[in-house]
Amino acid sequence: MCRTGDILGDVKRIATVVIIGVVGLASLTACGSDSDGASTDTSPAAESTSEFAVVSPAEAASIIDDGPEDLVVLDVRTPEEFAEGHIDGAVQLDFYRPDFAEQLAQLDPSVPYVVYCRSGNRSGQTVPMMQDLGFTSVADVNGGILAWQGSGLPVVVD
Repeated sequence: MCRTGDILGDVKRIATVVIIGVVGLASLTACGSDSDGASTDTSPAAESTSEFAVVSPAEAASIIDDGPEDLVVLDVRTPEEFAEGHIDGAVQLDFYRPDFAEQLAQLDPSVPYVVYCRSGNRSGQTVPMMQDLGFTSVADVNGGILAWQGSGLPVVVD
């Protein structure tokens, strides 16, 4: 026959194990990242080898205006979307093409990029691909061309 004291002891032990597990899991998932999930690795290799950021349209415009000559503005929308209006000087690479990853891999990973799409979804998927391919500097325009235009920034229409 079970006694109430034995059951309460078992519940306390189980609760303690669960709490320890949750705290341990939380500390593991929090380690090495800040509030937005970006890596906080401050080793010299991490600091000097890559820069990836989501930037506002104004920040992107500043990067484009003041950036190095080898900066590439990469539009990952369809050709039809690109023709409707794009950032001046942008190179178009259609995210929906079956060979998109192969085309992306042919780009120079050592030069800086500003990447955008319509709303930020496709560019948000492109940036991790670029990281995996060894690109070193990529700025993703938060909100895409819609936010760019919403900020009153100019586009070129073909």
